[in-house]
Amino acid sequence: QVQLVESGGGLVQPGGSLRLSCAASGTSGSIFAMYEMGWYRQTPGHPRELVANVRYPGNPNYAGSLKGRFTISRDNAKNTMYLQMNSLKPEDTAVYYCNARHIFDSTNDYWSQGTQVTVSS
Repeated sequence: QVQLVESGGGLVQPGGSLRLSCAASGTSGSIFAMYEMGWYRQTPGHPRELVANVRYPGNPNYAGSLKGRFTISRDNAKNTMYLQMNSLKPEDTAVYYCNARHIFDSTNDYWSQGTQVTVSS
């Protein structure tokens, strides 16, 4: 079973930056590079929405309103992906989740427990 552990969440002031990390382990015999990795976020009463995702090799996909402020990256050697968030706004406040989905078997689909990001002065 794949385990996803997040770090880097917390409180940041508007206009500031934050970097989230997601470390994967137990990839069920598959290497990390064979998973599509993604970041999602959710606020109370609203559905979970995509922030960004990326396959390897491939170009990342971003939610339209976030492209230019957020950057997703991955380090396959470390089984880790990152979300660099710049120019943060109060509306970015949410619980952020990381996701791993095997590119050849979408039933292998895993989620982290989420981490709170709060943007406030």
